[in-house]
Amino acid sequence: MAPRFSVIGVPGIPMVESGDDLSEIISGTLKAQDLTLEDGDVLCLAQKIISKAEGQTVSLASIEAGPEAIELAAATNKDPRMVQLILNESSEVMRHKPNVLVVRHHLGIVGAHAGIDQSNVDHSDGEQALLLPKNPDHSAALIREQLQQHFGVQIGVVITDSHNRAWRMGTIGSAIGCAGIKVLDDFRGGEDIYGRSLQATLVNRADALASSATLMMGETTEKLPVVILRGLPKASTLTNDGDPAQTAQDINRPLAEDMFR
Repeated sequence: MAPRFSVIGVPGIPMVESGDDLSEIISGTLKAQDLTLEDGDVLCLAQKIISKAEGQTVSLASIEAGPEAIELAAATNKDPRMVQLILNESSEVMRHKPNVLVVRHHLGIVGAHAGIDQSNVDHSDGEQALLLPKNPDHSAALIREQLQQHFGVQIGVVITDSHNRAWRMGTIGSAIGCAGIKVLDDFRGGEDIYGRSLQATLVNRADALASSATLMMGETTEKLPVVILRGLPKASTLTNDGDPAQTAQDINRPLAEDMFR
C-alpha cells in the first residue's frame, strides 16, 4: 500500500479563555465530533489558544512606554505601548524600519514584534495584546501527558505559530513548542542514495509538521486551532521513552552561528 498522510482539522473548538483546561476541551470536542486520537498521531495546536488559556493577554492601557520604546515607536510608526511590550518580551532588537520591528524573543526566536498578536483577540474592554506562552515546550509536554493518559495512546504535540523568514515572502507555520517528537533529524555523516557522504543534512521535522498543520488551520477566520497529523512513520516521527528529550529550543540557531546579527 502506498504511504498516506492525513491532515485532520478538529472543528468545534470553543473560544478559549484564561484558565481553561485545554486537554479537557480537546478531548471533549473530539468525542463530540466522533473523532479520537490514534497511536502515532501528532497533535498540532495553534499558539493563540495556548496563550489565551495561560492568561497571556495584556491590556495596553496597563503599559507605560519608556524612552527607548517611544523612540522606536516613532521610527516604526507603532503604538509606543506595543513597542514597550515587544521590548519587555525580547532580549535584543535585531532590525527595524517603518511598520516592522524584528527582535530576538526571550525564548530565542527571532521574528517580528516578539510574536505579539492583536488579531482574533477580544478588544471589547479596551485594546489588548496576546503574548507568546512563557514556556511552550512545557505547555506541549503537559497537554501530551494528559491526552496520552486519556486516550491510552502515544502521540506527539506541536505548538505552532506563524513566522516570516528573512529571504522569503509571506508567513509559514513554525514550531515554538514540542513534546514527544523528533524535532531535528541529523543525517550528517550518513550517505545519500548514491553513497555520497552527507555533510549538512539536518532535517527540521518540527517546523515541517507545523507548516503542514497551518495549511489546515488557516490564518484568519477558519476557527481550526487544533489539527491532527496522521499516517506519519511513527519510528521517524515520535521519540521513544528513554530517548533524549528534544524541544523547540533545539531549533534556534546558536548565537555563535548567527551570520546576520
